[in-house]
Amino acid sequence: MADTPKPVLKWAGGKRQLINTIDENLPLELKEGQITKYFEPMVGGAAVFFHIKKKYPSVSEYYISDYNWDLFILYKIIQTRLSDLLLEIKVLQDEYLPLPPTQKGDKEGERISMYLRIREEYNQDVWDNHRYKSDNSSLSKKISDECIRRAAITVFLNRTCFNGLYRVNKSGKFNVPHGRYDTPKILDTVNLKLVNQALQGVEISVGSYEEHLGEVDGKSFVYFDPPYRPLPGTASFNDYHKASFGDSEQRRLADKCKELHNRGAKIMLSNSNPKFTDPTDNFFDELFSEDYFCINEVTASRVINSDGEKRGKITEILVTNYGV
Repeated sequence: MADTPKPVLKWAGGKRQLINTIDENLPLELKEGQITKYFEPMVGGAAVFFHIKKKYPSVSEYYISDYNWDLFILYKIIQTRLSDLLLEIKVLQDEYLPLPPTQKGDKEGERISMYLRIREEYNQDVWDNHRYKSDNSSLSKKISDECIRRAAITVFLNRTCFNGLYRVNKSGKFNVPHGRYDTPKILDTVNLKLVNQALQGVEISVGSYEEHLGEVDGKSFVYFDPPYRPLPGTASFNDYHKASFGDSEQRRLADKCKELHNRGAKIMLSNSNPKFTDPTDNFFDELFSEDYFCINEVTASRVINSDGEKRGKITEILVTNYGV
């Protein structure tokens, strides 16, 4: 659908290319209008949220959240301060695009210098005064005027960094190098206006997924898209934020799915398919061994990998607590 908003950021593990498959696996209750609440507590690029918001009008309540504070800020600013955001992104675009494009092999250049300057601003410790509450650990939900600049820089870096990759180090600092694009579309006004419209009336929050499921009931559909479990024999990528998400976190998430099932909610969870590289790996079969869970293999593409030869078709899994 042409007027369906697209993800604002290119996001590792984004689901835009899997939307049709996900739609085929949605619960019948959603398609028949019996579901009225939608929860996506690991919203990331939000492709699934945008799709459901557009296609299924029976849903009247939306709750999206993420542990990544910068995603929270970006979506809140788009929702509430779009005009200011458009102006701030335009300032960055108007400075960047007239500069000479970076050529292959360049280590220096005007665009690289600007990019590094903006990245340094993004990584300044002063932002922690906005990110955290007074206890210096709990994530803040307060939106200040400075957050407009923060959201604009998030978009700018994503559009101009190497491979459009969002990645932070263990200290939470954005560390992706400059990319090489002649005319990147830094300001996409049309799509940002569509995203603004989609976010109206939506509850947007930040923090652990466990904090944002209190309203789940028998009229709810919950979609989980956690950091994927690394495939055996491959490198891991879950650097969306500095918190780790290992096997113990996968187990805790499975327990939460069982709890939500007992509340009557319909659940879908995406993850890697360990059997793609190791047919004997039964990690998810054991996690979701209850009869009401179904594990379906789906075909996906690796869209973010520094080695072009390693981008190709793989299988992932969709776990649901209903038959398809």
